[in-house]
Order: sequence, then C-alpha cells, then structure tokens
Amino acid sequence: MINEKNDCRATKASMNFIAEHIKMVASKLDTGSVSDLLDNIMGAKKIFLVGAGRSGLAARAFAMRLMHLGFKVHVVGETTAPAVQPEDLVIAVSGSGETASVANLGAIAKKIGSKLATITSNKESTLGNISDVVVIIPGRPKEDLDYEDYQERQMMGYPQLAPLGTLFEISAIVFLDSVISELMLRTGASEAELKMHHTIFE
Repeated sequence: MINEKNDCRATKASMNFIAEHIKMVASKLDTGSVSDLLDNIMGAKKIFLVGAGRSGLAARAFAMRLMHLGFKVHVVGETTAPAVQPEDLVIAVSGSGETASVANLGAIAKKIGSKLATITSNKESTLGNISDVVVIIPGRPKEDLDYEDYQERQMMGYPQLAPLGTLFEISAIVFLDSVISELMLRTGASEAELKMHHTIFE
C-alpha cells in the first residue's frame, strides 16, 4: 500500500490518474452511439433514469440536469415517477451491465415498448444486448484498458487510486454532463434558462 504522507501524495496521484482516464474515454468515444442517445432524448415524450449504487447517483445527477433543460424526466423508483409508456426513453447506467435490479427494469421497459439506452463498460452484457442504444464508457484499467505499467501500478498499491467502480462512475458523470452541453447546443438553451429551472429553496 502507499504510505500516507503529509503531502497527500495519494490524493494528487488519484486525481491525475482519473483525469488521464477521462481523457482516454473522450478520445475513444463512439460519437455515433452518442448521437443516437441525443436523438432519442430529443424525441422522447418522457425520460426515465435508472441505476443502482454510485451509478445510480450518476443517473440522478443527469436527471437533474435534464430537468434544468426543461425535459420531462423521472428517476425510476421515486414515488412520484409515472408509468413508462412506449413513447418514452429509459436510460440505464450500469458499469457491468449485469446489475440484476437495473437489468430487470430494462427488460420491463423493452416489454412495454419504450426505447432503452444503456451507459456501460460492457456492451456484451444483459443490458447491452437488449438496449436500442449502448454508449461504452470504459471502467477499470485491468478490465478495459491497455496500461503497459498496470502490473507495476498494482505492486505499488495503485488500484487504491480508483477502487472498484470509481473510474466508470466518475467517467459516466463527466460524460453525461457533457451530453448536457450538446443538448444545450441542440435546444439553444442558455445557462440562464437552466438556472430558471433550478431549485429556489436555497
């Protein structure tokens, strides 16, 4: 393990490690699948976000920004969420694409006839295989990246710089916030208009 130091070496190394990963994700992003996602968002009557754990938090953050843009958006599981209809879009966020609760909800959405889009690291997953749109966001380097020095990083304790699903979850948040930028261009919305939809209870 990396010894704790007063200079917060691990904190700085983790931030740089994650930033490098996000740059790689951006450089390899499949713009075709992103464009399909944007088209489906623009054409949906209502949009539903679903995810579990930290991926669920990324989904909720995206739902909030979509609301700021004026879209009719809901988070699956909230008591005020209405029923999903065939003209709606369900967006699932799952690194593995195999989270049982999320995959089951995705299957239900497809059975209803709505469109299903998935943000995942694993295209050949349960969610990936049933989705109309799949956007690949690579996750852990051991699983998805070709780092020549991975073994050296592992020996030095570097997996603690981005444990478990950290790389996917943070990359998903950055990607989805970037999708908001593209939607602002498509809709002509300004930051001032987003602010109008922001909570007044602050």
